[in-house]
Parts: sequence; C-alpha cells; structure tokens
Amino acid sequence: MKTLRLKNTLSIFAVALLITALFQACKKDKSPRNSAYNAREFTALFGPKAQLLQINASVANTFTLQGGTKITIPANAFKLNGVPVTGNVVITAGEFLKRSQVIFSGTNTNHISGAPLESDGFVFLNASVNGTNVDKQLAANIQMAIPTTNTRITQIWEGVEKVGDANQLAWQAPQQNANGAGGIKRESAPVAGFYNFEMGNLGWINCDVFYAYTNPKTTTKVTIANNPGSFATFMGYTGETFVFFCAKGSNVVAQLYTYDSPNSVKSYADMMPIGVEGKYISFSIKDGKYYYAEQATTITANQNITLTLSETTEAGIQQVINALNTY
Repeated sequence: MKTLRLKNTLSIFAVALLITALFQACKKDKSPRNSAYNAREFTALFGPKAQLLQINASVANTFTLQGGTKITIPANAFKLNGVPVTGNVVITAGEFLKRSQVIFSGTNTNHISGAPLESDGFVFLNASVNGTNVDKQLAANIQMAIPTTNTRITQIWEGVEKVGDANQLAWQAPQQNANGAGGIKRESAPVAGFYNFEMGNLGWINCDVFYAYTNPKTTTKVTIANNPGSFATFMGYTGETFVFFCAKGSNVVAQLYTYDSPNSVKSYADMMPIGVEGKYISFSIKDGKYYYAEQATTITANQNITLTLSETTEAGIQQVINALNTY
C-alpha cells in the first residue's frame, strides 16, 4: 500500500454542473477593485482549493488531504464505462470543513427534504483517466476519515447537484449496496479525532446531523430589497445572489433558494426550527462589484425578513464571511 500526502493545489476551482463535477483553475482579474467579476468566479476564487494527486489504480492508496481528511482507495476500485481501470488515475479532491468554506463556495448544508443540517464536514472526490471521469459508482468501497473535535455520532450523506428542476446542492442518504459489496453504514462515532466510514461512490461525501430537529418548524422568507441580479444556483453556476441562514453556535449553512418572487426566496415549507438564533446573510457579485447584507434574528413563525445589500470590497466580504466561523 502507498501512503501519500497531497502537496499540490490549484489556486481556484469551479464545478461543472449536470455532469460529474470537475475542479478547474482559472483566476480572472477583470475588475480594478475586485478579483471576481461574477458569482461563479467568486466561488471558484474564494472556495476551497482543489487538491490534485496521481495514483496507481492497480494498487491500494492512502493519502491525506490538506485539511486532515484521510482517504484509502482499494486496488482496482475504479471502472470507466464498466471496464476496470488500471494504471495512472488523477484524484481531484476538495474539503469543506468550516462554515466560511461552505459559504464562499456557494454550497450548503441542506437535506434533500429542505431541512437544515449541521455539518461535521464534507469533501468532494473525483477520479479521471486522461481527462475522462471514471464511473461514479465504485467497484470497492473507499475508506474515509474526516477530522472532528465532536464527541457525538454523525450521519453519512451523499450530495446531489439537482433539487427538483433547480441546479442546487442537497444531501441525501447514500445508496445501499451501491457496489454489490455490502451496505453502507449511515452513522459514525468519532474515534481518535476522526469520523471513520465507507462510501461506495465518488462525488460529494458528507458528515451531518439534523439541526434542532425537535423544534416546531415554520416557513421563512427573505426579500432582497435591492437585488442587483437573479438568485444564484449551485456554486454560482448561474445567477448572482445567494441567501443563507447561519445558526449561532452550530455549523449550519441553510441556503434559501426556493423562488417566491423576483426578489424573494423562501425555505422549504415547515422546515426552519422556531426559536433558533442566527443570522440571515446575503451576498451578490455582479459586473465586478460585491454586495453583502446580514441580519441577526431568532426564527419566528412565518418569518419574513427584508435585507438591503450594501456594496463592499473583496477584503470586506472575506472578513465578514470568515467571521462566521466563530459565530
């Protein structure tokens, strides 16, 4: 078995939607004030950096990502169009372990039902041969170890990049018996500072728990009074404006993306926990200009919040989003 540590990263990544996600590096500097010209460039520039590694698929490989995530890939785990892959494979990985990393990347901690999840960290994992993605479903389970300081049991999820007709990220239970080699355990207790579990597929892999699940639930709405564009889809692939709810003291990044009006979005029906303290935040990147707004609140029944965006700078938006890591 080879044990490796990733050393090379790309400065920026973007995700190509509706196909297996690929990280790409492409910094663009079109504005004299700010580096990103639109929301898609913003998520690529400020989200977690893609980490690249070449491995030999014919042997078992263990490697550690820069944030501490450990991954073991058994020999002969990959297939391409159903045919076993041998020889060199390029692994592309990203880690989303902090709230700021989730927000900067335009991802979220939404369950597929719309319920908010509290994240214990998630990763993206892809493999390709000569630029062509291998099959998402694996021939053998990979072993994952995501670092944690928690003492609670977490649950295991896989991400989907389309919710209904919208290109948005959400989390669902992993497929059972995805590779014919036995079911996937859906819970993990921390051991020596890691959540250890297996996955039978590549893509988005997550440790999350339902947040304040016993609280009474309501539907909330956020209106952006001066929205400069349209609401953004997953990772800013289209649109300009993101809206999130961040719970105080918990790594919750619940995105509101259900259309209510040209300037309003709402949560899923009866999914937001009443009595929870937190902040609604919104940011927008359009034509090289950055905008941001936030409002601290406690969720009430049928809550309707109006945010007014203020123009800010690249440094300014980095500061307020990074500050949410300790909120």
